[in-house]
Amino acid sequence: MKRAVVIGATGQIGRPVVEALARDGWEVTAASHGGGRDGTWPEEVRAVRLDREDGRALAEVVGDGCDVLVDIVAYGAAHARQLISLADRVGSAVVISSVSVYEDGEGRGFDTQDQPDGFPRYPVPTPETHPTVAAGEATYSTRKAALEGELLAAGDRLPTTLLRAGAIHGPHCRSPRELYFVKRNLDGRGRRVLAYGGRSRFHPASALNIAEMVRLAATRPGSRVLNACDPEAPTVAEIAAAIDAVMGVENETVLVDGPAPAQGVGETPWSVPHPVVLDMAAAERELGYRPVVGYAGSLPRTVASIERRLAGQDWRSAYPKMLQAYGDLFDYAAEDAWLRA
Repeated sequence: MKRAVVIGATGQIGRPVVEALARDGWEVTAASHGGGRDGTWPEEVRAVRLDREDGRALAEVVGDGCDVLVDIVAYGAAHARQLISLADRVGSAVVISSVSVYEDGEGRGFDTQDQPDGFPRYPVPTPETHPTVAAGEATYSTRKAALEGELLAAGDRLPTTLLRAGAIHGPHCRSPRELYFVKRNLDGRGRRVLAYGGRSRFHPASALNIAEMVRLAATRPGSRVLNACDPEAPTVAEIAAAIDAVMGVENETVLVDGPAPAQGVGETPWSVPHPVVLDMAAAERELGYRPVVGYAGSLPRTVASIERRLAGQDWRSAYPKMLQAYGDLFDYAAEDAWLRA
């Protein structure tokens, strides 16, 4: 039986990754900060505690060796070097990266999006060969680029598949974008405003589809970068309608051409002035990847998990990471004032 070690096993991506590998016949060690388990995992899965920053502890978890080391939570060059130091005991690695590493031809990327005309203009769809930001330690994007660079340079010692994930979604997410429409429906809001004519597209990536790519890459070792997204990239208006359908509600949508017309009005977690759509052809070609779920098909579980989390508590307490990332998403007073005007 082949052995797999998964770092970050109890997170949003790690849970289905462990399940997918275990169901595929791997002997899985699930490492996380708390050392917990998920109810979907087979009993044979071994759960252990691990401080991700402790290289010695990671070496102990790997032990005499493993066939694949899956790292969900790696950031920066230091984590890459930590993995490379275990190359003599690891057959191959699969590491989660991000679409935020891409940069357009004018030097714009996710790090410049808050600047005037700073949102990047990527080709649609964007292939893995598109340029990326310079490696560094200053931001999330530059750290992911540094992670990629170190691991690719060591491909002869540790073959690593880097998966550039899109807008990750699914149960156990600490900042689910779907909260924006789920809470509005629970609050009985009958009208919504969408900036950019509701046409914004930010390619989603189901944790289940990422887990399937990890499973495939584990059996096809190589040194490469692959986009990791769903089969489709719906518009924000289509996402809103799909969530309405799951929750059995109907809403009036007010479309605004261009950016949000006022603070707190029409800006959703998917609202971008230019599309972010990834090319999935390489994953299909190199791994034989076929998505296990489409965006709409994944929504019932996501919506149900958000509803459970919101029950009896304020959304800011339920999802503090969401508040930190996006601020107050539910300024109904500002929205109503704009609609009246």
